[in-house]
Amino acid sequence: MKFAALIFACLSLQAQAPRALAPESVVLRIETAAAPLEVTLQQLMEIFRDPGFSMAVIDNYQIAWAKGYGTTQAGGKVPVTTETLFQAASISKPVSAAGILALVQSGKLQLDEDVNVKLRSWKVPENQFTTTEKVTLRRIMSHSAGLNVHGFPGYPVGAPLPTLVQILNGEKPANTAAVRVEAVPGTASRYSGGGVTIETLLIEEVTGKSFPVFLQESVFNKLGMRNSSFVQVLPPALASRAAIATHADGKPVDGNWHLYPELAPDGLWTTPSDLAKFAIEIALSKHGKANRILSRALTLEMLKPQIVADGGASGLGWGLGDGKSPELLQHNGANKGFGSQLMMLSDSGQGLVAMGNSDAFSPVSRFVASHVANMYHWKWQPPAGGAADILIVISALRGLDAALAHENKLTRNASTLNALGYYLLGGKRHAEAIRVFERNIAAFPQDWNGYDSLGEAHAASGNTARAIANYEKSLELNPANENGRKALRKLRPN
Repeated sequence: MKFAALIFACLSLQAQAPRALAPESVVLRIETAAAPLEVTLQQLMEIFRDPGFSMAVIDNYQIAWAKGYGTTQAGGKVPVTTETLFQAASISKPVSAAGILALVQSGKLQLDEDVNVKLRSWKVPENQFTTTEKVTLRRIMSHSAGLNVHGFPGYPVGAPLPTLVQILNGEKPANTAAVRVEAVPGTASRYSGGGVTIETLLIEEVTGKSFPVFLQESVFNKLGMRNSSFVQVLPPALASRAAIATHADGKPVDGNWHLYPELAPDGLWTTPSDLAKFAIEIALSKHGKANRILSRALTLEMLKPQIVADGGASGLGWGLGDGKSPELLQHNGANKGFGSQLMMLSDSGQGLVAMGNSDAFSPVSRFVASHVANMYHWKWQPPAGGAADILIVISALRGLDAALAHENKLTRNASTLNALGYYLLGGKRHAEAIRVFERNIAAFPQDWNGYDSLGEAHAASGNTARAIANYEKSLELNPANENGRKALRKLRPN
């Protein structure tokens, strides 16, 4: 950070508490050689093509303020409000975990029992990995059950939706592989949305209720989460307030959004304010001050590190800490055209929930989270936007030459320039994208992915010969590059 210090503007915290951010609030300051660059929230949303952004800030275990920004649809006129619904994606997981732990609390499920004992219509297939260790609820919720299927792409509106059993067996019309044990349960961290889908089936078979109804009764009603639902085909009252999913290039997703019948790992529709209520409840329950869903003892079990990996730990449904802040509860989410971020400091009573209707939500959210953490003097500093995000901002506001001048001062990394190139390519700035990709392979001549990216840019610009040459070079460096092989089949004449 010696040459690329990021200084995040913060409001003065005198007698009064900070107020909600206005769209024109400066949330990012970049020190460049020419002059400091101050960037507003509205500019960040425009740069990263995120039409709508909504957030709720938590302070002293209360929602300090909540606010919506932008519009519910790219190019639309309907403003995002605090009651605009977004897909929470993987933030569904801690919410679902709270519901299923309520069944543990009532004695209907056991954390360390083989889930096959309670499952009826489908069971986890036994294999060489389950000879001595079994798939348990604790291991599913902490992503240590050895199960596969990282996540789900969802289903376009109007497409046939698979049943839970079809999803778990990988049978059509399911669009993901069968959920199977591929490592000895309990031995390693292996993120598995497929595994969390088993929670959906467990809840329905143990309670005799649909998953959406059970979560409504066991979580949403108890916390006053009136804008939350796991129902996939939203009733008109909720659908009219739902944001439209948006691709990273700013185009809306066909059919407005995808559906996620897996439910427990990805199916929640909600608002930042409702998720803030949930995060506050869990934090207070940890200290024995709420406990409307779970007892203090079971909340502590939920928030106990179950397995440690990559500087952090997994609780039951939650990501815990980052190696530096043990009080941190967090989860991010990304469905087609939606992004979300939840972070709660359970001992300090501070936190943030942000949601947006774009695949390019994350950079905006990271910059805003860093800004809010400074506003409220959090003990923990969220990771800010990376070098690629900084270059994209500079390129958008001061031009590519300024961005590349700034890149000269950074530690060279092939992925940084590659991300900038794809941002330019997404904006149909083909010549500039080619310039960036060429600079990248000049710096990293053995990076096969750099040639693959340059081939894609030339193909987009209509230069077939140069596209073929670069894809061929990519395959020479990496014969396993299937993307390059497919591209060449399309580009070469019959």
